[in-house]
Amino acid sequence: MERRNFLKQSAFSAAALAMPGGVVFGGGQEEIANLSKVPRYRFADTLAEQEKQLEDNPLLERFRRSREKLHKDPHVPLYHFVSPENRLNDPNGLCFWQGLWHMFYQGYPPEDPRQHWGHVVSKDLIHWRDLPYAIYPGPERACFSGSALVDGDRVIAMYHGTTVGSMVAVSSDPLLLNWEKVTGKAVIPHSKPGEPKLPYNIFDPCIWKKDGMYYALTAGTLPNGPGGMPVRAEFLHRSKDLAKWEYMHPFLENDRFGIIGDDGACPYFWPIGDRHIMLHYSHTSGGKYLLGDYDKSRDKFVVTYGSDFNFGPSGPGGVHAPSACPDGKGGVIVIFNMNPAKPTEGWNQIMSLPRRLTLINKDELGIEPAGDIESLRKDHQHVGAMTLPANEEVVLEKVRGSAMELIAEIEPKGASMVEINVLRSPGAEELTKIRFLPERGYRPRGRNMPVPGVISLDNTRSSILTDVRSRAPETAEVALAKGEPLKLRVFLDKTIVEVFANGKQCVALRVYPGRADSVGVSLRAQSREVRLRSLDAWQMKSIYD
Repeated sequence: MERRNFLKQSAFSAAALAMPGGVVFGGGQEEIANLSKVPRYRFADTLAEQEKQLEDNPLLERFRRSREKLHKDPHVPLYHFVSPENRLNDPNGLCFWQGLWHMFYQGYPPEDPRQHWGHVVSKDLIHWRDLPYAIYPGPERACFSGSALVDGDRVIAMYHGTTVGSMVAVSSDPLLLNWEKVTGKAVIPHSKPGEPKLPYNIFDPCIWKKDGMYYALTAGTLPNGPGGMPVRAEFLHRSKDLAKWEYMHPFLENDRFGIIGDDGACPYFWPIGDRHIMLHYSHTSGGKYLLGDYDKSRDKFVVTYGSDFNFGPSGPGGVHAPSACPDGKGGVIVIFNMNPAKPTEGWNQIMSLPRRLTLINKDELGIEPAGDIESLRKDHQHVGAMTLPANEEVVLEKVRGSAMELIAEIEPKGASMVEINVLRSPGAEELTKIRFLPERGYRPRGRNMPVPGVISLDNTRSSILTDVRSRAPETAEVALAKGEPLKLRVFLDKTIVEVFANGKQCVALRVYPGRADSVGVSLRAQSREVRLRSLDAWQMKSIYD
């Protein structure tokens, strides 16, 4: 019987190889040994039938019960995505398919805590709906990171299958519930014992299409840094049919923006404006990006600029790996996982809010929150124009909360520092500091540019709990034109603070207030008075209700 005729969902696992409806790709001994213990289901090919099958899917019922338990923890966020069970790691394969955003992620099912690709969908990039696990181990030991490409009437996922190499799986059903692995084995395999060493690494691939050919990067390093130390490299392959891949060469050219040890993991290579961007993760220095030009005649990425998404190590509590895709309007949507900074039971990492990246000029990104965040707002509070006196903390008595959005517009007026304190206890025993320091960035010598300001996010006083690990403040440049006010959009959600500045920068950290009354907001101007033009605050609704 053909697979498409299995309209009733059927679970299968290592104990169900002979069950009607059970599908095992490949069938080799390595695959059988690595077969997941997690129940797996085959779904119909029409949306109506899929929705009917999902109504009583046992995995989704298990997720629902798990979420009920998780959200009793006061530190679980309300509107940032948390996996429905157990911990999570990198987001993967973000894509837009048949009217829905799909996000996959490294999930760790409790009965078999190897990486499977978890799966959620959203109409607006904010409200995420759990779906069953999408891609299961076998023949690979675990399903690590990768990307997705919408290719006509199907979606292609390419990812790192540990112990075997790069894997490719395809899906074409309405909710991307059914996946089949091309060839049933690694399409870019690791070398076998006794074979020559490969001239490239196999790790965290991404995929795109050009002129009828598929192209893929595999992450890794080359030992050509100072003293033979490893430096970032991305290795290019191409294929006509997804099954057979030809190695070409290292992809990056003129990349002088990494540090020794950057390994270019989780690459996502997409057009942005009239240029290209490569987002990636460094196990040394966290989330990063490169801007440049794609020389399609030589298949080289000529790098002209590079910078960071976190400004220190990615742990504890920092920005980790990206998953990204084009937004269809010249920009790129990216979501990151955020590392923990406290032991938690049954969960740990969370996803950042989606960010929309655009090209402001040749080597400058615009960074703004994406998705229908406004749909979460309730209980609006407005603070009108006022003067903030120098060297005095002003507590906003009516603006309080641990899951809020704040929008503030401030004229620094020559003050040495402007500060917003959030998640503040009444006696300031706990607080998270957001600071702006005008003209404190790197001075651009030889270029007719003003000295940029600095935005800083400091969690060193965010928690009195003994098992919380703070870190040095996240500190990033943000360039303001002469007379341009500081415009901050701040998102608080239990254990995360994200700060967007003037549509040009974002800093984010995990925080874990230990006091129930750490919900206050205050302002401070240092050395000189400043003008608060306005501040608006909203409580935020849960995306899980």
